[in-house]
Amino acid sequence: MAKIRKQDALDYHSQGKPGKIEVVPTKPYSSQRDLSLAYSPGVAEPCLKIAENPEDVYKYTAKSNLVAVITNGTAVLGLGDIGPAASKPVMEGKGLLFKIFADIDVFDIEVDANDPELFIQTVKAIAPTFGGINLEDIKAPEAFLIEERLKAELDIPVMHDDQHGTAIISSAGLLNALELADKKIEDVKIVVSGAGASAMSCAKLYNSLGAKMENIFMFDSKGLLSRDRDLDGNKKFFGEHHKKTSDMATELKGADVLVGLSRGGVVSKAMVKSMADNPIVFALANPDPEIPYKDAMSVRKDLIMATGRSDHPNQVNNVLGFPFIFRGALDVRAKCINEEMKLAAVFAIANLAKETVPEEVSEAYGERSISFGRENFIPKPLDPRLIYHVAPAVARAAMESGVARIPIKDWDEYDANLKRRLGIDNKLVRGLTEKAERNPKRVVFAEADHYKTLKAAQTAYEEGVVIPILLGRKEKVLGMIKEYNMELPDVEILDPKAPEEKERLTRYAKEFFELRKRKGFTEYEAMKIMRERNYFGAMMVQSGDADAMISGTTRKYSDVLRPALQVIGTQKDVNRVAGMYVLITKRGPIFLADTTVNFDPTAEEIADMTNNVAKMIRKFKVNPKIALLSYSNYGSAEGKDAKKMARAVEIIHEKYPTLVVDGEVQANFALNNELMNEKFPFSELANKEVNTFIFPNLSSGNIAYKLLQEMTDAEAIGPVLVGLRKSIHVLQLGASVREIVNMVKVAVVDAQNK
Repeated sequence: MAKIRKQDALDYHSQGKPGKIEVVPTKPYSSQRDLSLAYSPGVAEPCLKIAENPEDVYKYTAKSNLVAVITNGTAVLGLGDIGPAASKPVMEGKGLLFKIFADIDVFDIEVDANDPELFIQTVKAIAPTFGGINLEDIKAPEAFLIEERLKAELDIPVMHDDQHGTAIISSAGLLNALELADKKIEDVKIVVSGAGASAMSCAKLYNSLGAKMENIFMFDSKGLLSRDRDLDGNKKFFGEHHKKTSDMATELKGADVLVGLSRGGVVSKAMVKSMADNPIVFALANPDPEIPYKDAMSVRKDLIMATGRSDHPNQVNNVLGFPFIFRGALDVRAKCINEEMKLAAVFAIANLAKETVPEEVSEAYGERSISFGRENFIPKPLDPRLIYHVAPAVARAAMESGVARIPIKDWDEYDANLKRRLGIDNKLVRGLTEKAERNPKRVVFAEADHYKTLKAAQTAYEEGVVIPILLGRKEKVLGMIKEYNMELPDVEILDPKAPEEKERLTRYAKEFFELRKRKGFTEYEAMKIMRERNYFGAMMVQSGDADAMISGTTRKYSDVLRPALQVIGTQKDVNRVAGMYVLITKRGPIFLADTTVNFDPTAEEIADMTNNVAKMIRKFKVNPKIALLSYSNYGSAEGKDAKKMARAVEIIHEKYPTLVVDGEVQANFALNNELMNEKFPFSELANKEVNTFIFPNLSSGNIAYKLLQEMTDAEAIGPVLVGLRKSIHVLQLGASVREIVNMVKVAVVDAQNK
């Protein structure tokens, strides 16, 4: 797993606008009339409607898509009772997950109330604000009482995710693991290590699925929960046995299933070895499982295993469940989250793991094909199908069990609506990250003696996406690493001007001379120019000593592009390269080209560039829908650029008929589907969400992307060089550390593809 350094975590939360979430207006507010509608006097009208019919609060306010993430901070992650204020970063993080995975808005509420009754009354008092309540990080046994009371006394969905999230995901995994082991849940012996809120909820759900209570053996820090012990109400439910002195090692002999929800190191190899044939081990303690994955797998070839970690197969991750469970509950305005809805989520997640996995998921995890089996019986957290498999199952269960207020009538439309919600997050960047992590490449950082570049190299290295090669004066780079307390152990640092690099420099110069001897270079000039880092780094990529290079945060764009073109050159079927920016927006990724290279391309060049850009976009596992932009709409205005773009569309349709492309068209029509359908229903772009924009010249492209970047909150990736034979990418001048890291991921994935 990527190393998280203390200062990096503090910087992440404090830099820019403090925290991780914000409130964003959803209605216009630019005029006095807008403000009068938003507040006084216009706001009185919806208030009166709600007073007449309280259910109209869902129609006129954000309640229908708003969940409260509420805690008192008494059991925060692995940190314990740290109080409500200290728990706020965790609650904000939960809110972020709700938003990016299911488009659910969140207010995080931290309540200073250790007394369960005070906490319950506080939540009940603020409940009218919300469409649902997600309880979080509340210690047992109070958590059981609080959830039970709030579920009984409120008419909106309430769920304590610490209890039920792990239970739902592990239950889905258990059903599939038992199928692989050819065992039935009603027959297996289950040993549970841990007796907290999550462990009890897991065991109860296993019981609902058919596991027999007499076959469940639960251990807390004092031993087996048994009838011989003085247990409280919740633990008493599991005290089925008369074995006060029995220990876990004894009960694991011949057991079929071990579920660990306790702490690292409590299970030995010998215990796993003593289990029945095809044993199932869910070691879910984090970050250290009850038994390390490698240790367990080393003693049993027939072992079926899951952990809570992302660096091992079959991760039991709550994010597979809670966003989509609440999504389904909110969408039918459910009164609660009942047992039927939880079981529906279990079966939906379990069944999804058996379906053919989309290529984009396989790509993200660096596997040729992911198929159901011992290493893949739980869906991946980045699987985009989760929202439209789990949410409908939960919604349908709510309707069938009688707790839904507004039934869904058109399931196809609901499915389409759920898929549209996926555009809100930065899954493109997450997908790039996952793919880069699976097969890191050697990337040359040509400006390693610049702080941002060096910090980005460290960040990408610690994320596990890159093997850095640092170019710069060694003493200076080492001094900066020490000064800024960075950790880059065993990373190669090269100085092209240093005596120890003379042999390599000479070899590169000879190779470069052979490439450019008929294009104006002498041997002397080749040797001289090779001392420049951008040429040296490009030759490292050309010769196979590195896989990719990034540069440009301190140099002019042309100073980096020229060496790349002279050393690497274009792909076989490419006449000229192009620069493409990616903007991560709420409607999904937007691709803009050419924004950095070609001043005034011809119609033929634009057509070929469009095809090359489309190829690159497909490598990001996005289907390009392309608009060729102009000041004209389909011949509505005269002028050189309008005619050029119209001609380019004709050429594209002739040469590349499979591309979804049209133009020339103005940007507002390309972005506004309703406007396009109204005025130009004949267009190939009608009824399509355009995501790729081709500009008539460098001036318009460069101005457009910089305006968009500065005036919106869209995250920018780029410029991505399209058409080079190998992976070299040029940073924008003054790029931030985050932008450099994102470009490193692009460079690594580009190198993998090439």
